[in-house]
Amino acid sequence: MCDFSSYGGPSEEWLAVERTLPSLTFDLSQDPSVLKRTVNDGREQLAKKQMETLTPQVHILNHSIPTRNNSSIEAHSYRLSSKKASERLPVYIHFHGGGFLFGSLSSEDATCARIAINIGVVVVNVNYRHTPEFTFPTAWEDSQDAFSWVHSHIDEIGGDKEKVVVGGISAGGQLASSLLLEQHLGKALQNAPKPAGQILMIPCLAHIDTYAPQLEKLKDPSISSYVENENAPVLPKRTIRFFVDLLKTGTPDVRDTKLNPGNATPEEVKWMPPAVFGIAGLDPLRDEGLLYAKMLAEAGVPTDVSLFKGVPHGFRRFGDQLGACARWDEVVERGILWALEKPMASGKFEVKVL
Repeated sequence: MCDFSSYGGPSEEWLAVERTLPSLTFDLSQDPSVLKRTVNDGREQLAKKQMETLTPQVHILNHSIPTRNNSSIEAHSYRLSSKKASERLPVYIHFHGGGFLFGSLSSEDATCARIAINIGVVVVNVNYRHTPEFTFPTAWEDSQDAFSWVHSHIDEIGGDKEKVVVGGISAGGQLASSLLLEQHLGKALQNAPKPAGQILMIPCLAHIDTYAPQLEKLKDPSISSYVENENAPVLPKRTIRFFVDLLKTGTPDVRDTKLNPGNATPEEVKWMPPAVFGIAGLDPLRDEGLLYAKMLAEAGVPTDVSLFKGVPHGFRRFGDQLGACARWDEVVERGILWALEKPMASGKFEVKVL
């Protein structure tokens, strides 16, 4: 039985940032479509400013990815300009966060360009479809269709099909983890090679209404991160409920491998590709990330786990105001390279507290 409560509590650095914020979460009284435009505009303006120094260093291509319902989604690929066009590079497929409501192609430009520049991989930024216009399971199907597209267009992007890593942030981490689990279980993507690894940053891994299996793994439900961080900044429980309700999942199945990859069994996750986790201590989603990492590690999956103590979900947006933000970038970039090295499993669950 597990107790992760020692990883909780805010840092002094975070508290200093928190005092400067006009509000601690989103204005949930707004119409979701209006809120989406407001949040996306802010993210896009920030990314645009950062791209002023990044754009000269990368070659960016626009892509249209067909989806299974005769529609299409957009994607960008980013490749270090100094790399020869003929050179086959590893590929990192990025699924953004935002509660399945927020996020756009341009909002992720800076994040993806930095990764391409810093470690010399091709980054594919996938703009899966969002609520409230598109509900469950559209985003999950889009992520799978994008993965298939990357492999069928691997020559176009100059990638190596044996070196494809899939990752995401928050909701994007749920898409990435589900994609790998469903392929591993033979439910999807059987004609595509297995990814070389998965990068799961502050991932959502269990639906709020089918959380009982997570609580059963804890010493006591009262020490759950959902209890401890119910009113945490950025992503309190009420905001999670807001996002989840927009998905219109109906009554979820506790064993649904899209909504609940964290409820998989140890037998089901054996022999999965290497997994990198970045988890925030001041986050309601903390425990499900740690519990999934523990299960993978003890099932023989190569696993690398970092815990950002003292900061909330989505803290990366605060940039230079938090030292943890630079460590976030290191976890992602080093994690991609680590997964590509085909690491051996230790069989031990170890957490690096940052």
